[in-house]
Amino acid sequence: MKVLYVEDEPFLAKIVRESLESRGLVVHHLPDGRGAVQACEQFRPDICVLDVLLPFDNGFTVGKAIRGQFPHIPIVFLTAKDQTGDVLEGFASGGNDYVRKPFSMEELIVRMHNLVRLSSSEKTAQGPGEPIALGRFRFCPLRQEIHLDDQVRRLSHRETQLLNLLCQNANQPVLRKLILDTLWGNDSFFNSRNLDVYIARLREYLRDDEQVEIITLKGVGYRLVFG
Repeated sequence: MKVLYVEDEPFLAKIVRESLESRGLVVHHLPDGRGAVQACEQFRPDICVLDVLLPFDNGFTVGKAIRGQFPHIPIVFLTAKDQTGDVLEGFASGGNDYVRKPFSMEELIVRMHNLVRLSSSEKTAQGPGEPIALGRFRFCPLRQEIHLDDQVRRLSHRETQLLNLLCQNANQPVLRKLILDTLWGNDSFFNSRNLDVYIARLREYLRDDEQVEIITLKGVGYRLVFG
């Protein structure tokens, strides 16, 4: 696994880099985010791990820039900021996961492997550029877009992952725990609340077609149905 790691604190960066490399990962470290997009072009990482409180541009800004150019590279934010607004901003900036400092290296590595595995399976399942017919909508996972007639709605990476998972199991129950474990890495209360937010967003995006519905199965999960 190739990791682009952006961290400005030298001592922490050294520990994390050596820990990852000792487990066979290839790490390209940057002390700030100014060269992150160029590094992605040249290094072609499998995943990006970004500190949030960086000099010059913060990690969220760097994450947005990477997501705009490389929509399929998973991004993990590392930060001591733990307010709900900060976490939601991280996901809105293109993050796939949000790990609070101080963190366990073992947990970080497991989360990274899960995200890379999920990203690879999505590419394999969809094939390049194949849209999914969703009632009157066309859902383009690789472009992270929903099309309705001449209207295009751009989705965040997490919204794309969630809708893609529901589409892959269309008309079938999808366990809430499965969604949380697959997309967030665990079913903690905080992640569960995030899932509620993303489900509400997707319902709002799809409301223009009454035959497309995300049904809540109380105590079980969700089912996506469409005509």
